[in-house]
Amino acid sequence: MYAKQYEITLPADYDMETIRKRVSEGGHALDDRAGLGLKAYVIRERGIDGSPVNQYAPFYLWNDSGAMAHFLVGGGGFQNIVRDFGRPAARHCTGIACHAGPARTALPRAASRRLTSIPSDADPDGTGLGLSALIEHETEQLRRLCGHEGVHTAALAVDPHHWQLLRFVLWADSCAPDEEATERYEVLHLSAPGLDDLPEGRGW
Repeated sequence: MYAKQYEITLPADYDMETIRKRVSEGGHALDDRAGLGLKAYVIRERGIDGSPVNQYAPFYLWNDSGAMAHFLVGGGGFQNIVRDFGRPAARHCTGIACHAGPARTALPRAASRRLTSIPSDADPDGTGLGLSALIEHETEQLRRLCGHEGVHTAALAVDPHHWQLLRFVLWADSCAPDEEATERYEVLHLSAPGLDDLPEGRGW
């Protein structure tokens, strides 16, 4: 499993209805894309849920790296983003764990992201296994989170270039008030052709 997300930050006075219309008209294009687990078309609006910006920030979970590459550089869809917004940086992360929640059959309306830096001193005992212990702890936290009745899907991934952990959760209605999120989103559409093929539980 591979996680990917790019963020298109828009002007403060940007009419986000433009993005809503874009997704309404074209969001179904990936509903049957082979190799894609899910794509959440998510936005943040300035002044809502603490967001300081207007942002379009689609999030993907891919089951197939070749399909992901085709989408990104092979004319498989990303060219439309480049055409309309320029070429944003695309964050790639290796999947660590994924869970279906009790609300898996609902259409998610909200999402949350927690992006945290892995401390440079993650190996206090000098064994080299400190990172593994940290990931074990985060994986267990994700498993427990997925017992929340509002969770659709939750995933944990690691960015080994910047050494960051990414936790992304889709919610049926709204993010849990106590969710430790660095960003909260509205979900405009979910394409999930390979949802059932995503790994369940720890993926390593």
